[in-house]
Amino acid sequence: MIMKRKSKFYPVAAALVLTFFMANKAHSQVGVGVKAPKGSIVLMDGSRKMLDDKWTYWDGPRLAATLPIKWQVVSDPATKGTAVSSNDPSGAGGLYGAADIVTKQKFKDFRLHVEFFISEKGGNSGVYLQNRYEIQVLDGDSTSHGLGAVINESKSPYFAYNGIGKWNSYDIVFRAARFENGKKVENPLVTMYFNGKKAHTNQVITQVWGGPNSGIDGGNDGGKGITDTPGGLKLQAEGHNVLYRNIWIKEMDIKKADTDF
Repeated sequence: MIMKRKSKFYPVAAALVLTFFMANKAHSQVGVGVKAPKGSIVLMDGSRKMLDDKWTYWDGPRLAATLPIKWQVVSDPATKGTAVSSNDPSGAGGLYGAADIVTKQKFKDFRLHVEFFISEKGGNSGVYLQNRYEIQVLDGDSTSHGLGAVINESKSPYFAYNGIGKWNSYDIVFRAARFENGKKVENPLVTMYFNGKKAHTNQVITQVWGGPNSGIDGGNDGGKGITDTPGGLKLQAEGHNVLYRNIWIKEMDIKKADTDF
């Protein structure tokens, strides 16, 4: 009987296969249509009930809207189902902060998935992490203030945009600022995939931009006075037909200053 000798390369090969499998599994969990994984919280499924149950208007200095939320549930223009339109009449003319909606639940570190649909040229909205840090939603702008940018902190990954009339997705891991004895010792970090393509890796966020009407701490020391308080996910109303659907979040506790995934 001939005994087969186990190859010394077998453990290495197995490790490489496992690494490849895990990397591809992680990559498959980003992009349009990704469903909420176990342990996550669905925040928007296109229904009126979830909109009313989990969201409210942000009570900022420019708030002009009154409950119930005037964002409308509309038929999905590209596929079956429904979506939520950010075109609240109180936000007409680009009055951000007048009718922005924010989750009732607040978050610190998290993994987030958001899908959005820009209906016309120049369509404008925004996704705010912790109701502080904006990931821009703006057709036609590829600057550091443009589509997919961590606003005023990074360049726009415009190359990944699917375009007007198509669904787009942001997949994000966010780590909140860290404090010791009331003083900020580590800036917030964010890693993001835009439509399944890596857009930002451990992007540092230095402050809140946009002033007091933009979100929490926007009016605190010119946006540099970030405080140690969790915040909700906020979506911006600027009087444009930008739609949202399939939003979910999974709370995390990220010990190390690393959000890459």
